[in-house]
Amino acid sequence: MTEQTSYTEDNIRSLDWKEHIRMRPGMYIGKLGDGSSPDDGIYILIKEVLDNSIDEYVMGAGKTIEVSVKEETVTIRDYGRGIPLGKVVDVVSKMNTGGKYDSRAFKKSVGLNGVGTKAVNALSSYFKVQSYRDGQTVFAEFEQGNITLEEKPQNTTSRKGTKVTFVPDKSIFTKFKFRNEYIVKMIKNYVYLNTGLTIIFNGEKYFSEKGLKDLLEENIADEFMLFPIIHLKDEDIEVALTYSKAQYSEEYHSFVNGQHTTQGGTHQNAFREAIVKTVREFFGKNYDASDIRKSIVSAISVKVMEPVFESQTKTKLGSTEMGGGLPTVRTFITDFVKTNLDNYLHKNPDTAEKIQKKILQAEKERKDLSGIRKLARERAKKASLHNKKLRDCRIHLNDLKKDNRLESTLFITEGDSASGSITKSRNVNTQAVFSLRGKPLNSYNMSKKIVYENEEFNLLQAALDIEDGLENLRYNNIVIATDADVDGMHIRLLLITFFLQFFPELIKEGHLYILDTPLFRVRDKKQTFYCYSEEERKNAINSLKGKPEITRFKGLGEISPDEFVHFIGDDIRLDPVMLDKETSIDKLLEFYMGKNTPDRQKFIINNLKVELDIVEEL
Repeated sequence: MTEQTSYTEDNIRSLDWKEHIRMRPGMYIGKLGDGSSPDDGIYILIKEVLDNSIDEYVMGAGKTIEVSVKEETVTIRDYGRGIPLGKVVDVVSKMNTGGKYDSRAFKKSVGLNGVGTKAVNALSSYFKVQSYRDGQTVFAEFEQGNITLEEKPQNTTSRKGTKVTFVPDKSIFTKFKFRNEYIVKMIKNYVYLNTGLTIIFNGEKYFSEKGLKDLLEENIADEFMLFPIIHLKDEDIEVALTYSKAQYSEEYHSFVNGQHTTQGGTHQNAFREAIVKTVREFFGKNYDASDIRKSIVSAISVKVMEPVFESQTKTKLGSTEMGGGLPTVRTFITDFVKTNLDNYLHKNPDTAEKIQKKILQAEKERKDLSGIRKLARERAKKASLHNKKLRDCRIHLNDLKKDNRLESTLFITEGDSASGSITKSRNVNTQAVFSLRGKPLNSYNMSKKIVYENEEFNLLQAALDIEDGLENLRYNNIVIATDADVDGMHIRLLLITFFLQFFPELIKEGHLYILDTPLFRVRDKKQTFYCYSEEERKNAINSLKGKPEITRFKGLGEISPDEFVHFIGDDIRLDPVMLDKETSIDKLLEFYMGKNTPDRQKFIINNLKVELDIVEEL
């Protein structure tokens, strides 16, 4: 008989605000991470502070925000109204305290729950808030949410506003590193949504005049636009859209009150429906919704009174009402798009003609692929039943993907030994493994048809559930795990080519990574070091007394499961695959996967030289 656990008054415990945040940080900032992913907690900390400064700008106070990130220290200075001096401590350390409960002060604010800066405070080893207002300044310092210093008001000549400095707590964010690329993307989104605002990040200015039109121009090169961007806006809504010549899937950038809703929500769903309805009525044809939306690249921003999000990290809107006497979110967006997009198409018949040709082309491709797609789905389903390629994780097997997708990872690896090591050492709750058989096909310049005809690509697409876009993406992190040799590099390149060719938005939205595994193991009888570079190897050798044993891992299969668990657990090192504004996907693929040019030969020789030198030395 099972022994019963006692349950008395002693088992009931009340946590104060900072204890609860530190015990359950995921409730407030999503996943922790190490900074390799744009939705890692360290970036949410920056966002929470920035949101307050943005809200000041929205309310007409302060046109400039200064952001500095130096190693582990973040400083954000705005020139808004400044926190009322007598409430500086309360605003960052008392739950349910803030100016945003008063709708007169913040009508359409991002942060409504009075939690953001408290979470930053509680999760920082050092936190300082300083307010400049009415010719005086007050500041307070904290450690892990505990106040350590509170200064009385002093006279100042500094401009009014608020300054926050913090250092994420390493006991919670272990081995983290800020990546400026992610911070810059966040900052650019802020200025796109707040034309007239200047944000200075580490000395560089970011500013936007055309709002969401600038955002789309940042994400799609002119040569890949089917037609110039359609840009429509009103007081509480702004949309921009075009079609891409280079990608198959839909791409949406959606925002609510300046918050980037990466998981969409009611506004994005309404926008997708509104486009379909407007286009059908304009052409008087009942086109299939997927044909209308195929290859669309778009953005929408709405302002909602007291928005309701599905989590504290505000990545998905749950509100159905606009507030302020306006109709529902769906009706409001549908009416706006119907009126303004319809008018635009009537005034720009060339654009309308291009859209119709694009729809008819998509319709033809869909019908041509219909038989192949049906067979491909059946093959994928059969393969899934027999578990030949995919070792799934429990959150998907238990159909909990909606609640746990941020924590899920799929490793794509090649060979029985490598996939075996990862499978045995993975976290079965959140980590899945997809096993390739040999090198994937070079998909450069091939049509979508190849995705269904090629077994590897078809099963990989089915495992990710991205056939119809990223809305149902099953894994937040897709990690390519290949050997650190020439063959492994080639497989890595072929997989990146596949994603760039058919699912570039997967890379644009920060889901694709390369697993960084150690090249060497250096050990003696007492200590073991895993080294990821030649420099680390030399440092490890110098730190050990006597002659150490040095092993070079030539393949992932050579690393035992007992060792591998360290490299895909808490200490995992991931290198994100990124695209910047200057990167033309077409030109990128042509350089790496096109004809064997002298420029590419030179590039490969130069970049492999270091690796070959290390091998020869050993």
